[in-house]
Amino acid sequence: MSQIENFRRLSFLVYGLGTTGKSVVNFFRKNNIKHYQVWDDKEKGLYRDKRPENLTKVLSVVDFIVLSPGVSLNNSKNNKKLKKFKNKIITDIDLIFLTKKFYKSIVVTGTNGKSTTCKIINHILNKNKYKSLLGGNIGTPILSLNIKRNNFLVIEASSFQLSHSKFIKPDYALLLNITNDHLDWHRNMTDYINSKFKVFKFQNKNQFSLVNRKLRSKFLEKKLSGKLIFPDLLGYRAIKHKIKNSYLRSSINDENMSFVYTLQKLLRIKEKSFLRSANTFKGLPHRYEIFLKKKNCVFINDSKATTFESTKYALKNSKNIFWIVGGLPKLNDKINLKNLKKNIIKSYIIGKNTIFFKNQLRNQVQYEVCTNLKGSIFQICKDIRLFKKKDNIVLLSPASASFDQYQNFEKRGNEFKRLSKFYARKYL
Repeated sequence: MSQIENFRRLSFLVYGLGTTGKSVVNFFRKNNIKHYQVWDDKEKGLYRDKRPENLTKVLSVVDFIVLSPGVSLNNSKNNKKLKKFKNKIITDIDLIFLTKKFYKSIVVTGTNGKSTTCKIINHILNKNKYKSLLGGNIGTPILSLNIKRNNFLVIEASSFQLSHSKFIKPDYALLLNITNDHLDWHRNMTDYINSKFKVFKFQNKNQFSLVNRKLRSKFLEKKLSGKLIFPDLLGYRAIKHKIKNSYLRSSINDENMSFVYTLQKLLRIKEKSFLRSANTFKGLPHRYEIFLKKKNCVFINDSKATTFESTKYALKNSKNIFWIVGGLPKLNDKINLKNLKKNIIKSYIIGKNTIFFKNQLRNQVQYEVCTNLKGSIFQICKDIRLFKKKDNIVLLSPASASFDQYQNFEKRGNEFKRLSKFYARKYL
């Protein structure tokens, strides 16, 4: 009996009907898996024929509960019921490994840089005649990909997905870094760290575990089975001067690139081919995206920076910064500028949490409350003329989530680009 035929004997409840939940339903339909039902705390119109009348009964009888990454066990409407059957909870990524065919998997996680790292890996593999697909937390649900024999599957895995994973077993697992984040979803920092390390938990001795050196003791403490490898940062920096791509030459990407450089050596991609591929890579939108140059000003959209740890990279990499900051701060996040203050001319606070950011920035840098992007960009244009500095950087790197004013960081970033182009043309 094939793996998928055995899989069809199982029963499932798909909990959460966002983009990921819908991809799970489509996966079941495509693979003729009939024993499943669906549930969403808000959406009641979708898949009515598959919606149970008694949730508790279904939770008790199904083999697995496929939980969407946006559903928190702590905050869900049915959190007590879900916690009772926690041992049954899996994720969409687990389904890939439960039905795994003949392909190689690369799973990337970490607090910062995982989207960029995944995209670079996927780009370099495809440029070197590996058939690679990219999905997961980066945007395309992994089950929506048309995976074929001998593909490489590059998966961005969030802590939400890893937290409940029970079958994830990547051929190559990368843990980039861990800093304070998502503590509103996880109960504490210990739970957050443990969720990240789940990427290695089920690996065998023939699979590779690429770990940030700072996390070495934690990896050894957990007595994991994968082949422990550290990213070769010195080796990457020794060849970095050969990369002509301005996006990758920025020090903001050194940590990401050290992992990619180490991985390409494991995959036996020649250095010359690696460098040639790197030079054709285009960066992610909303991640230190240089989108406008006007006279003595460069405008950078870093809307994807939703924690201060992520914003630090942008502040470290620039000078003469007019810095737009603010939004919905992450739990327990703090802004400590230390050696970064010298790079900032002035900061502009946006969003509805102005008191938090005023308290954080007070006695560190000059700041002004502007409430929204329109007001901040208008004021920046006035201040650029007032300060009369050369080589100015206008930087949106909010160090916070967007949900107080925008649906997501993409909409926030796009609005920043639109307004910047309008006001720069008019006043600079």
